Amino acid sequence: MKNNSFMGWMENKLMPILAKIAQNIYLQSIRDAFAVFALPVIITGALFLIIANPPVAIKWGFIQAWAKAIEPIQGQILIPFQLTFGLMSLMVAFGTAYSLASRWDLDDTIAGIISMLSFLIVSFPATDITKIPFGEILDYLGGQGLFVAILVGIATTWIIKIFTQKGLVFEMPAGVPPYVTRTFRSLIPFFVTTTLFWVIGWIVWSNFNVTLPQLILDLFKPIVAVSDSYPAALAQIVLMMLLWSLGIHGMNVVSSVAYPFWMTQLAANAEAAVSGQALPGIVTEPFFHMFAHIGGSGLTWPLVIMFLLSKSEQLKNIGKTSLIPAIFNINEPVIFGAPLVLNPIMFIPFILAPAVSTTINYIAFATNLVPRTIIQPPFTVPIFLGGIIATGSWKGALLQLINLIIASFIYYPFFKTYESQLVKNEMEVKANSN
Repeated sequence: MKNNSFMGWMENKLMPILAKIAQNIYLQSIRDAFAVFALPVIITGALFLIIANPPVAIKWGFIQAWAKAIEPIQGQILIPFQLTFGLMSLMVAFGTAYSLASRWDLDDTIAGIISMLSFLIVSFPATDITKIPFGEILDYLGGQGLFVAILVGIATTWIIKIFTQKGLVFEMPAGVPPYVTRTFRSLIPFFVTTTLFWVIGWIVWSNFNVTLPQLILDLFKPIVAVSDSYPAALAQIVLMMLLWSLGIHGMNVVSSVAYPFWMTQLAANAEAAVSGQALPGIVTEPFFHMFAHIGGSGLTWPLVIMFLLSKSEQLKNIGKTSLIPAIFNINEPVIFGAPLVLNPIMFIPFILAPAVSTTINYIAFATNLVPRTIIQPPFTVPIFLGGIIATGSWKGALLQLINLIIASFIYYPFFKTYESQLVKNEMEVKANSN
């Protein structure tokens, strides 16, 4: 009864609020900026980071030979990594404006270009930039400039929207080629936006002797530190699973807010790894996808195996259907087929298993029992391989195995209860059909 009351409250009171958050046009645009524009860049850079930093902790002959062979040219191999991670914020500035402009039926490409240029303007000191080494700016075009990139992307699109709605653009007569019309329509918003951010950058530099990304990063440091804490990680995973329990994609909702924090910490780890320093961040994107969402959200890999061996025909069929997707961490067949959504019996382990794994993961990374994540593999990378890639160590795979075993113990009693209920129903249906 208590479970039903709680689920009713979740569905009727909490779900509408969270659904509005998930549908927020700004958060959706930010999420798309990372997923569509930044992620391919990050993954490509991560591949070069792997090549330049093989997992030497694994004492295999070919890995040791690989490390020795690339040592003389490690700096050259790292160039694509440094220029992909180092330009991450530039991609986000473009992607945020592009995605938001698309939703407002504006010229998305022009919005992205203006946003990208505006972000570059505020990221460089208001001085003679020909005398500034590019490497000094690179950090703020990468992970440390994410917050400004997002703000610039939104502000740029707002300016374009206002000028377009007010008719403050150059309109060309009929018969002029579309590409010429498009160019002239963008001129006034282009000039106003770049001038505005040039003035903002100049004011910030004149008063604080730092660029806008540096200033914002200093202001956001306490928030980033809090986002890297255990309470923050636990709250995020619990919220994800509560949303999934109601049929809402929890990862999408939470990541739309938390992704900039995750990526700031991951970028800091990658930079520290290259320079041989201690890795500062714990709560990153792969912290969740590789170690708390094994087999998919809810750490449901053990359920797939249990379903395959189940006495219930329904669960056995779901297990067969779910096996291949689960290998690649896709578990919608389990979530909606079992179902786990709005299921009072499976509600507790569906939240508890990821929460316990998050606790274990945080302890393992905080105490350096397992190297912290430095690379974001695609979420479809299978178990064990993903753990090794994300941490650069076999200990990542071992941590995944521990999470898998513990999740099995958590799920099993609830699975047996649910199975017995389904078997009883199936037997009744067969009896009635005879």
